[in-house]
Amino acid sequence: MNSLRRLLDRILGGAIALLMAVMVLNVLWQVFTRFIINDPSSFTEEAARYLMIWVGLLGAAFAFGQKAHLALDLITARLTGARKRASEIFIQATVLFFALAVMVGGGVRLVWIQLALGQVSIALGVKLGYVYLVVPLSGGFIALYSILSLLDLMRTRNEPAARSTEAGR
Repeated sequence: MNSLRRLLDRILGGAIALLMAVMVLNVLWQVFTRFIINDPSSFTEEAARYLMIWVGLLGAAFAFGQKAHLALDLITARLTGARKRASEIFIQATVLFFALAVMVGGGVRLVWIQLALGQVSIALGVKLGYVYLVVPLSGGFIALYSILSLLDLMRTRNEPAARSTEAGR
């Protein structure tokens, strides 16, 4: 499972780095055409907006997978043992449900509606369904990370002796 997590990390990290690089080049071109050439490019502002949406949502999925996301753990930090594990399982199951129901389910519906309506962005001429495709995509990544975390929690529940001996080393 760690190899799958590392693969997801590499895929998401690489995609985010690539999108960030494209976004930086896009904004540099926008600044160059606006202030140096005095003839602003017509597509750069819209491209930057859509790239930022993709970076934000994929970055949220990556942060969730790294356990680097914002979390309110005032109560769970004080729990120990079975209660802590139960709360972690409940939290991961809730996240999994949200990711699948809202982000993947609702996101697929949103993409399908936008593609069916044929709405196209003004400056880029890209179908908006492709822009919104990042919602179910990031939801899928969050769901995968959540499933991996749930499996880790279940595995550690079945190996309490091994974990306690490893902690003593």
